[in-house]
Amino acid sequence: MSVPAAILAEPAEAHRPPEARGLGRAEVRLLVASRGQLLHRTVAQLPELLSAGDLLVVNASRTLPAALPARRADGSELTLNLSTPVPFEDGGRWVVELRRAGERFRGDHAGEQLSLPAGGRAELLAPYMGSRLWVAALELPEPLLDFLDRHGRPIRYGHLEGEWPLELYQNAYASEPGSAEMPSAGRPLTAELIATLVGRGVDVAPLVLHTGVSSLEAGEPPYPERFNVPRPTAERVNLTRRLGGRVIAVGTTVVRALESVVGEDGVMSPASGWTELVIGPKNRLRSIDALLTGFHDRTSSHLGMLEAIGGPVLVERSYLAAAEAGYLRHEFGDLMLLER
Repeated sequence: MSVPAAILAEPAEAHRPPEARGLGRAEVRLLVASRGQLLHRTVAQLPELLSAGDLLVVNASRTLPAALPARRADGSELTLNLSTPVPFEDGGRWVVELRRAGERFRGDHAGEQLSLPAGGRAELLAPYMGSRLWVAALELPEPLLDFLDRHGRPIRYGHLEGEWPLELYQNAYASEPGSAEMPSAGRPLTAELIATLVGRGVDVAPLVLHTGVSSLEAGEPPYPERFNVPRPTAERVNLTRRLGGRVIAVGTTVVRALESVVGEDGVMSPASGWTELVIGPKNRLRSIDALLTGFHDRTSSHLGMLEAIGGPVLVERSYLAAAEAGYLRHEFGDLMLLER
């Protein structure tokens, strides 16, 4: 995988939601990238860029307040980020990440007991897949979602300026709680914009892929994630392809889910469970025609997926154009519509 030479701009205003910068969600910038041209638009202009018969596939996962205050036996304070239930088991254990002052915490060890609010506890059992993440057993005084609603907050990183309520980390169509972090490519798609698209003949179909923490270190592949591609969505993808429309994935999570259930013949089948699929430049994608996505860091594994869609030359050109124009990255940044 080649790495784009350009690094996108990160002025202070990039680290706040568009609403805090005096913008509506749909007013964020949109770079339309195809082999023929690069166009600078806004997300609000998406109805002009799509055609009747196209299909947007969105990730309807809701963001959890997955960051919990935790205390070590020596009294020092940490943040415990819940990533995902341990894949392929029903034991209630979770994969977690420990951070302190916005940075990875490196002093943890197996068997350590952490105190959580309201008498809750977390025990670190073993490193997860040889990474900096941990498998943890949680003892909570109430069901997990209730406990998070009462004591958790959205996961945030050092690049973000200020603390923002959970509502700003939710997509307009999000319905099923489960993501550690917001599937942020869909954030600018307001209810009003979706209504306009539907009114112009653009279909919208949901699936669910619950995201884990995004703070992967260099060389770490994406971990298994839970997904559900329901039958109506699979059928609408197949129908769109048969009728000559385009399938546009809203976010890399949607690509991962769709590519996990598409056959060699390009036909989509409904399925749910865990996906371990990692998409790189050598993959031949069968499920989509374009991707609506944010801009990613140099070390992000998502760049390999972008190259599988648009090829390394187009991805490089796009990132250079975006950097020159001052596009913003991270969860409250700008977007790109990358065409195959």
